[in-house]
Amino acid sequence: MTLTQLLTAATATVILMGSLKATAITTPSAPTTFQKLEQPWPLKLGVTIAGGVLIGAELWWFFGNRPKVQTAEAVQGFQRVKITVDGGYEPAHIMVKAGQLVQLEFLRRDPSRCLETVLIPEFQISQNLALNQTTTVEFMPTVSGEYPFTCGMNMFRGVIEVQ
Repeated sequence: MTLTQLLTAATATVILMGSLKATAITTPSAPTTFQKLEQPWPLKLGVTIAGGVLIGAELWWFFGNRPKVQTAEAVQGFQRVKITVDGGYEPAHIMVKAGQLVQLEFLRRDPSRCLETVLIPEFQISQNLALNQTTTVEFMPTVSGEYPFTCGMNMFRGVIEVQ
């Protein structure tokens, strides 16, 4: 090895060692403190009011939004309820009496495939609903209780309350 090669190797080693030491020295040892930014009071008030409104809307949606109960209309020995199918069932809660024939008249206005079938499992009913036409579903409830009905995909629901 020549003298020039030795000096080049030694210089590279010194530079490398110096950069490692510099890296170790520049690492901060004290924790960084943050500067507090004061927000204007109208902004604080606006955020607080908006948060309260959103919390209130969420509580109403989950606990206060109850479907209206529709009692079946008695007509010549049977009970009839008209149900509009448009983004769900309206009414979604139906009240009927036990021991009388029930006719549910579904008028489907929603073209989605989910709402083209109505299922009432407790009465073994699976009925296709024609678009923009009324489809009648009949059954005889004999036992009091609540019986759910759903769309074909079980996304939209209603309940038949038998008294």
